[in-house]
Amino acid sequence: MNHPVDLDKDDDVPADAPPAGAEEARAALAALRAEVGKTVVGQDSVVTGLVIALLCRGHVLLEGVPGTAKTLLVKTLSRALDLDFKRVQFTPDLMPGDVTGSMVYDARTAEFDFRAGPVFTNLLLADEINRTPPKTQASLLEAMEERQVSVDGKARPLPDPFVVCATQNPVEYEGTYPLPEAQLDRFLVKLTVPVPSRDEEIAMLQRHASGFDPRDLSRVRPVAGAAELAAGQAAVRTVHLDAKVAAYVVDLCRATRQSPSLALGVSPRGATALLATSRAWAWLSGRDYVTPDDVKALARPTLRHRVQLRPEAELEGATADGVLEGILAHVPAPR
Repeated sequence: MNHPVDLDKDDDVPADAPPAGAEEARAALAALRAEVGKTVVGQDSVVTGLVIALLCRGHVLLEGVPGTAKTLLVKTLSRALDLDFKRVQFTPDLMPGDVTGSMVYDARTAEFDFRAGPVFTNLLLADEINRTPPKTQASLLEAMEERQVSVDGKARPLPDPFVVCATQNPVEYEGTYPLPEAQLDRFLVKLTVPVPSRDEEIAMLQRHASGFDPRDLSRVRPVAGAAELAAGQAAVRTVHLDAKVAAYVVDLCRATRQSPSLALGVSPRGATALLATSRAWAWLSGRDYVTPDDVKALARPTLRHRVQLRPEAELEGATADGVLEGILAHVPAPR
């Protein structure tokens, strides 16, 4: 992944010089991944995906069976980042105002005042987002896309940075409300949280046996903050993109729209998302240019929730990741 690509300089998309503080930001974010790893065992790739989403100012959908530390992972990340954090448990009786806030009557002034909801934070954990009705799910749409909330006809900006980390389980579908495609498309990446390997699970048990308490995160120290995150975001925007690699991103996305296994392919927003995550991964890897391998590495987490399988393909056992794997194998990459 770290080998340079034969670039056609005449077709290059120019990139700016890296901003000041870029190297310090990269070191801080590397320390961030290591700090989270001290608490959460066996989820290094998921932590990297979260950092990539933060660098792209994008939102994350975490999917995994119960008990794989999805909530703990986000809580630990927020503490290591020294950002404001709020958690909302999505339930069938949760109302939109419980998330965004609402107008409350003040008897002292005889006026209605706005009481901000938990969405006014830097890192919002929307726990089990598919357990609340569509009306409440939709309350996050404006916040995720516009970084603001409109209440009583007034737009109220959210803090910067603002990232939604939503979780859902791939089991226990009874009583759930699957997210519509339009809202799924708002998430930059969908990360699958796997069950740890045998050795990782043994290490986890040893930590618990030695006194580790997942409810006590006082040992997690802040190693990065909003300043390092902003410097990293600025540096990612300077990562060089060759025109051939840009065309490769487009060809992959167009192939999903023509796949006989898919009823819905990747939208143009998905293509821009894949570009963004590839640039962030390239920068985290210490390079100032994007390679086809960067695109391949981020294709599945960036695109898996933006495609929809045909019913007949599902009956045959096809999966979104499997279809994307086949597309990656057949679409020629630039050399």
